[in-house]
Amino acid sequence: MQSFILIVLVLFLIPGPAVLLTISQTVQGGRKAGIITGIGIAVGDLIHTVAAVLGLSAILMTSALAFTVVKYLGAAYLIFLGIKAMLEKSKIQEKHAVKKNSPATSFRQALLIELLNPKTALFFLAFLPQFVHTNGTPVVYQLLMLGLTFVLMSILYTSTLAFLTSSLGARFFPNKNGTLARWQGKIVGTIYIALGLQLVLQNQK
Repeated sequence: MQSFILIVLVLFLIPGPAVLLTISQTVQGGRKAGIITGIGIAVGDLIHTVAAVLGLSAILMTSALAFTVVKYLGAAYLIFLGIKAMLEKSKIQEKHAVKKNSPATSFRQALLIELLNPKTALFFLAFLPQFVHTNGTPVVYQLLMLGLTFVLMSILYTSTLAFLTSSLGARFFPNKNGTLARWQGKIVGTIYIALGLQLVLQNQK
């Protein structure tokens, strides 16, 4: 378990979709939105873990059609969110206020994005078994424990990101009704669209 935790910590240091999504949601909706986003991502990871244990992830790995369908659904949703964020920029400027997502919206968006990323399913299918031992403990139990450990670490990591992002935002952009409001739609929209394009360009292997 110690080696698993160490490797997961190293993986967290590599900026990925979860990091960018948490940061963008924190910028858009504040610290609470960032934390809720992290929880949504973690719940998505937990579902992927259960799917890996049940063997459902193997379908995505072996079926090109299933992989392609899930990939494009996820990419389309991300690009939709990006375009929506950019279009809402003008309204934010007119009102001189940052429009915040509700906790339910932040959670739902993060959950759907994580669930519709086939690479996540393949990651759990390939990564978790590397730390399973033939010591008499049921494999299903070991996989679930590894997955739950990853989920808990993910929540702690994204929550820390949300705190840091909100603190730095308050320091460097104290006038939220000015500078940050003018740029937030463009920044958040660009991040979402970039994540969507990244998902489109992913290969099955």
